[in-house]
Amino acid sequence: MTAVIESSAPGARPATRPAGRTTVVLRRFLRNRSALAGAAALLLLFLLAFAGPLVSPWDYSHIDYTALRSGPGPDHWWGTNRIGQDVFAQTVRGLQKSLVIGLLVALFSTVLASLVGACAGYFGGWTDRLLMFFVDLLLVFPSFLIIAIISPRLRGGGWIAFVALLAVFGWMITARVVRSMTLSLKEREFVKAAVYMGVGPLRIIWRHVLPNIASFLIIDATIAVGGAVMSETALSYFGFGVQAPDVSLGTLIAGTTGAAVTYPWMFFFAAGLLIAFVLAVNLVGDGLRDALDPTTTTRAARRTPRNGSKGGAR
Repeated sequence: MTAVIESSAPGARPATRPAGRTTVVLRRFLRNRSALAGAAALLLLFLLAFAGPLVSPWDYSHIDYTALRSGPGPDHWWGTNRIGQDVFAQTVRGLQKSLVIGLLVALFSTVLASLVGACAGYFGGWTDRLLMFFVDLLLVFPSFLIIAIISPRLRGGGWIAFVALLAVFGWMITARVVRSMTLSLKEREFVKAAVYMGVGPLRIIWRHVLPNIASFLIIDATIAVGGAVMSETALSYFGFGVQAPDVSLGTLIAGTTGAAVTYPWMFFFAAGLLIAFVLAVNLVGDGLRDALDPTTTTRAARRTPRNGSKGGAR
């Protein structure tokens, strides 16, 4: 009785509810300085890509015939290229196009991989064999060569067709991982209970399987954005991606490689933004992996002794 009275005293500390998963994940992510730096860099790059054209006095397609290959200055902040186009306007337009392509490719490929992998792992049998045969078939094909052959025939569809082509060849390994995780999840008690209750298989996949592998899908999609941007840049560099008069980071880098030494502002702004974006995505992906993994223990927590003591008892 005394304990009850003392706990209900005015000065007693009220019972605290345990923090939810979202709060725990956010706290872990915010403690990771590298991940925060990557997230800040991504935010700045997105602001530059989508707000840059609004503040620039030049359009990416306009030509200033009075300033050919001019260096950075008050009229052209990042200089001009060989035909007088503003490098800042061209670079932010190319960054915007590459970011949109990377996001869409990562979204489509992650959705496709999660559906195919989850269905193959849950249904098993001939469904699993058929889907995995299709996955293995796509893995055998040289994707870069196939995209290089098909993309010129899809130029009439614009860059959306290019996004679809990249997404088709970017989901197979993720699907295999999702399949293996689904095979483990379908033996869990909550999935078996849903089966006994008569819940349909597609509803079980949507309500029970996919939410339990959401951590992996979020991390994979984040890293896939950087991979998609690199793939788009490589294909555009060789002329198989975004076509003129539109621009991307790949086309800008390809068109100014020869002037990297003589006119460095034409090349290094686009190349620097590409490196910064890929590095920032990798930092955010690593931070999300550590934050979403329930077995992760931060180094700071390992190093910090309990009760704030710096040394052992003497």
